[in-house]
Parts: sequence; structure tokens; C-alpha cells
Amino acid sequence: LADEGDASDEQRLNALTDYETQLHIIQSKNASEQALFQALAKVIHEYQLPISPFFDLLDAFKQDVRCKRYDDYVSLIHYCERSANPVGRIMLHLFHADTAQNLLESDQICTALQLINFWQDVAVDWKKSRVYLPQEDLQRFQVTEQQIANENCDQAWRDLMQFQISRARKMMLAGSPLCKKLPGRFGFELRLVVQGGLRILEKIENVDMDIFRHRPTIKSSDSAL
Repeated sequence: LADEGDASDEQRLNALTDYETQLHIIQSKNASEQALFQALAKVIHEYQLPISPFFDLLDAFKQDVRCKRYDDYVSLIHYCERSANPVGRIMLHLFHADTAQNLLESDQICTALQLINFWQDVAVDWKKSRVYLPQEDLQRFQVTEQQIANENCDQAWRDLMQFQISRARKMMLAGSPLCKKLPGRFGFELRLVVQGGLRILEKIENVDMDIFRHRPTIKSSDSAL
């Protein structure tokens, strides 16, 4: 609803508002007429999930329609708090592992993953008229949006990307202790997610930050590394 297909911004926002209305129906413990939200209400009730993360996700999706640039890193992190962190929080609630420390570390992992996805997809997002690199950082490293359009991977660009990679890696490592606290398959899969994110950062570095011509992806061969 937020960024696929060729719907207008108005159509996207209306569709997301319809979803939001359905969440309010669930919140008020009334019955939705839509099968999707009937199923969601059942899961929320059965697992006693907080509904606020679902509202946060919708708010972030709306922001994707309205906001195409971020002035600074702080505003980008605030977006990640609603676009990424709710997913980890819902998972922790599902597994009854939602301690304060676990939630904090989950937020660090989820935000780091979102940032990594941004740095991996600079060229993809540009085609959607979006720039997630903070404007303050573009100015700091003297990189212009025209350079992104021209796919110009010069030293200034490499310095900018290394700066962003270092921040994302530090955040991911700060959250990684969570992997050892969660049991069974949940903990195992989270370890794979964390390692996958760190591997993407390595791959960006390995192509000398040229994500325009070498978009890094995880392949089966990476499992052995």
C-alpha cells in the first residue's frame, strides 16, 4: 500500500487509513467485517499482543508516502522506531520474551537492519524519489543528490558510506546479545538475521561502496562464512 504499484499518494494514504480504521475496531473489541482483520484480531487476543506496534507500522507507512527526505540522523532513527522496531517487539511478545532489556536490544537490531537496507538500496530508493541518507550527512561529506543520480562513486561517496556502515554495524553488535537469550529456533533464526545484516555491510565494503553497480545480496554461499 505504501510503495508498490502505481497508486497515487492520495490513494495510498486512503488505503492505509482504512487499515488504521480496522485496527481501531480491533482495539475497541468490536468485530471487523474483513477476513484479514478478523484473523489479526484473533491472534492479538490469543497472544495478548499490544496493539500499539501495529499502529506504529501504519504510521511509518504513511510517512513513506509523505516524506521523501530526512534532514538528520535523529529524524531517520525516529522513522525506524516505527517502521522496523515494532516487528521485533511483536515477535518478543509472541514468545513471551518482552523484558525491558530484550526490547532494547531488539530495537537496536531492527533499526540496524533498516539502516542496512537503506544503504544497500540507495539506487533503488532513488528511482522511487526517496533519499534516506540524512541531508546533514550529505552536506558533511559534500555529496550531492546529483551524484546519486549520476551513480558517482568517488572518494566523498565512499567516506559517506563508510560512516553510515560503521554506525549501523555498531548498533547491530550492540543488540546482538539478544540472540543468545532466546531459545530454540527463534534464537537461531535471529542469529542468522544478525549475521546476514553484518554480511551485507561487509559486501558493501568489499565493492568499495559502489552499491550502484554491485547491489549486495545474501547468497547460499554466504552460509559457509
